[in-house]
Amino acid sequence: MPEHQTIEWKESWHDEFLEWICGYANAYGGTLYIGKNDNGDVVGLSDKDRKKLSESIPNKITDTMGIVADVNLLYKNDLQYIEIIVDKYPSLISYHGKYFYRSGSTMRTITGKELDKAILKSQGRTWDVMPIPKLQVIDLRREAIDLFKEKALRRHRLTEEETRVDDTILMENLHLIDQEGYLIRAAMLAFYKDPEKWVTGSYIKIGYFGDSDSDLKYQDEVHGSLIEQIDKTVDLVYTKYLKALIYYDGIQRIEQFMFPQEAFREILLNAVVHKDYSACNPIQISVYEDKIYIWNDGEMPSELDSTEKLFEKHSSKPYNPKLANVFFKSGMIEAWGRGFDKIKEACSKYDGRLPEYNISASGIMVLCNACDKYLDLRNEDSRLGQSDQDNDQDVTKMIIAFCKQPHSAKEIMEYIKINDRSFFRRHYLKPMIKTGQLKMTIPDKPKSGNQKYYV
Repeated sequence: MPEHQTIEWKESWHDEFLEWICGYANAYGGTLYIGKNDNGDVVGLSDKDRKKLSESIPNKITDTMGIVADVNLLYKNDLQYIEIIVDKYPSLISYHGKYFYRSGSTMRTITGKELDKAILKSQGRTWDVMPIPKLQVIDLRREAIDLFKEKALRRHRLTEEETRVDDTILMENLHLIDQEGYLIRAAMLAFYKDPEKWVTGSYIKIGYFGDSDSDLKYQDEVHGSLIEQIDKTVDLVYTKYLKALIYYDGIQRIEQFMFPQEAFREILLNAVVHKDYSACNPIQISVYEDKIYIWNDGEMPSELDSTEKLFEKHSSKPYNPKLANVFFKSGMIEAWGRGFDKIKEACSKYDGRLPEYNISASGIMVLCNACDKYLDLRNEDSRLGQSDQDNDQDVTKMIIAFCKQPHSAKEIMEYIKINDRSFFRRHYLKPMIKTGQLKMTIPDKPKSGNQKYYV
């Protein structure tokens, strides 16, 4: 039997091998042979060593780690060697106050955040279930709770009667209060007005990039309760960061974005639910002219390690199950991995490509490429752009000359002979106001539509 992750050969015993036994117990179990060389050949033990080790090894394992391992004396021809069989233990095992873990062919010490995760896992618990003693139900944001109820009712995840209860009862029904009466982290993230008070990096960062990854044009951050962050982020991305290109199907005017909004929302929800909040890094959305990247410091179940597997039928195993349950009850996410089906359906209706997932130890990166229709429209605009640019400059000069005296939008359109009000406002009026080429009067009555424009 060859040496590998769960099998190790040693010619003689040293007490440092107790660290390996601890590592086996914390990983997948394993077998340590004493009296074999690096090739796996039995070199044997002396009668003195065999007798001494057969008695001392089991005692040292039990005394230092509190576990029991099978220690067997084996024979090959006239040679004797020892086999130590270590089972995987459900609880985390320490050796002299340190925790070891067998990973591949190496043994390493578990510390810091990884140790916290390992301890929780060994207890059958997750990060989002830990209590926050100083947080009370009255501290939660009223608007976030009301938004949750509204969404839950609309998607029939909760009944009217279930939403009319006291906030404390609602939190209990959502399993967000532990046995000691404390709110847990999932409640804080979902409903507290400023989760960054408790967890650094619990927000979403958005940036628009030009020709390179270092060419950051502008950026925003979305803070607040996670229930509210989703809608705010989607609205911000699709109003400020993504440009809709226009085409007509008969007389119907259609706005074409590079990527379907429904699919983007599902990807963002997955990022929120699967994020490792203990890493203290925000979700990051990078927008380019023809693609979007969405990154979060999280992880997927080990069996879902590729784009192909994610879009096959699979069970739902959220990284933060308590937080995922809140979003499920709100109707914002689906159970049983249905979110990836929704992404696939949205991309299919849009004639777009499926997002590409890169899952690694550093997090989950999702690449959303622009659909072909958007790229075709953009290329068409680019071809027309140069000839239109000279004409736009002439029209802009006409508007500036005409608006030395204040005029209404209708008067300006009649002067430059443009009938499409939407095109005029988008192509000329708003850009000229934004750059300061035009100024706008304030009407006597708000929203009266009587604004006039002047230079």
